[in-house]
Amino acid sequence: MKMKKVKSDIDIAKSAKLKPIFEIAEGLGISDTEIDPYGRYKAKLTDELMDRVESNPDGKLILVTAINPTPAGEGKTTVTVGLGEAMQVIGKKAIIALREPSLGPCFGLKGGAAGGGYAQVVPMEELNLHFTGDFHAITSANNLLAAMLDNHIQQGNDLRIDPKQIVWKRCLDINDRVLRNITVGQGRKVDGVTREDHFIITVASEIMAILCLCSGMKDLKERLSKVIVAYTYEGKPVTAKDLKAVGAMAALLKDAIRPNLVQTLENTPALVHGGPFANIAHGCNSIRATKTALKLADYAITEAGFGADLGAEKFMDIKCRFAGLHPDAVVLVCTVRALKYNGGVPKDKLKEENLEALKTGIANLEKHIENIAKFDVPCIVALNHILTDTEAEIQFVKEFCESKGAEFALADVWADGGDGGVELANKVVETIEKKPSKYHPLYPDSISLKEKIETIATEIYGAGRVEFSNEALAQLAKLTELGFGHFPVCMAKNQYSLSDDKSVLGRPIDHVIHIREVYVSAGAGFVVALTGTIVTMPGLPKKPAAEHVDVDAQGKIKGLF
Repeated sequence: MKMKKVKSDIDIAKSAKLKPIFEIAEGLGISDTEIDPYGRYKAKLTDELMDRVESNPDGKLILVTAINPTPAGEGKTTVTVGLGEAMQVIGKKAIIALREPSLGPCFGLKGGAAGGGYAQVVPMEELNLHFTGDFHAITSANNLLAAMLDNHIQQGNDLRIDPKQIVWKRCLDINDRVLRNITVGQGRKVDGVTREDHFIITVASEIMAILCLCSGMKDLKERLSKVIVAYTYEGKPVTAKDLKAVGAMAALLKDAIRPNLVQTLENTPALVHGGPFANIAHGCNSIRATKTALKLADYAITEAGFGADLGAEKFMDIKCRFAGLHPDAVVLVCTVRALKYNGGVPKDKLKEENLEALKTGIANLEKHIENIAKFDVPCIVALNHILTDTEAEIQFVKEFCESKGAEFALADVWADGGDGGVELANKVVETIEKKPSKYHPLYPDSISLKEKIETIATEIYGAGRVEFSNEALAQLAKLTELGFGHFPVCMAKNQYSLSDDKSVLGRPIDHVIHIREVYVSAGAGFVVALTGTIVTMPGLPKKPAAEHVDVDAQGKIKGLF
């Protein structure tokens, strides 16, 4: 298969022939009064639209996930976008439902996040930089609550908040490691109570999770009211409701909870909304966007962050559990290069055919296929085609997948857009028709939090056992006593390995997962378990992507890709 030469992603995006957003809406049966435009090419859906389509029958729900990410690249978002475009090519009505990009990776290690090549969501620069302001609203709501918390203590502390038991952290949507652990309130008495404080990245904020899991304004306010910010000297939880912060926070989020409508390079509609990371948060776009996509199209194609051990597990066990969603198929993305990297091939040797390394590294893919099967949802492996792939390598991956009970399709969407995804689109449609999904979550609500953590670690990560710190065990006991034992668990783990050691590639077996800390996101409705050395505020790499971003005299941005 010969790939044509293509321009850079940002050049392709800039040369795209976009349709006015009203035309994209019209193609979905949406009237001009049911969207609020943000310029010519993006808009927010109105609550009236979502209420109107609520009684429509649901389309089919497709989740796109991947193997563990490697420096070689997998192209999960690119395949997601290309599959949506390909559905349109074969005459199917499809909508893509994605997360919004964070400024953290945009200026950090990864760069922009809107797909690639001829499978991109546009307008790309606006999507990556500020978009419709949702992340700023989330950051503001989070930090307003933090400010009201500290002000309450300064103004007499009627709630008897213990400054050493404050659990609410400030947030910022920029990688800034020096803010992980700070001291606030220094200076004069009027400058506040001196205490230790912390920052997390906005995409790890509980407010982000709440926005993505709420069903509307009423549910949003109910969830915000349950957010635990601290504990009293007597050990009782203090909530946002106790601080009388809920109304103001909701006011900041009133537009942010509405999904955003944009389009792909081939004018396929895309709902882009919410953006929790999957390594330190639950990794899925908003329930409102996904459910609206299901009501407006025959096929709703969404993705979950990082590898299937993180994003897909959380999609199945958190998002689908809360929303009553029933996924019809899972597309599992991989590349020959990434599989060879898992087999021990250095990055500068990945272009060379190496079947032995491929046979070793494909164990990572094997584990993810097995994991999807645990949820009883049909799996299609999408091999994201690269120019250097050989026929022998492609055939080996195809035969391996089919031997494991997974369907297989080649995707060439980076170079050919929708046309390059026709094989995958046809395979997805065919699979959904012949293999009905019997989706169920991995574990029931009724087992203990400790058992839920152990189930995910052993069943999904392949661990032999879980080692809990004394602090984590005490926290689990306290959360259970407070009535949160029925919550699902959101595991915070590095994305590069099935283990909690990012250097361990392939398929580690019988390793130990270390749980160092556990806390509750009471408004979101889940308990977070921190594994290994994972941090909730990333740092910039030695050469951050921000060094290459610039804007010319005409206002055109370059360097995002």
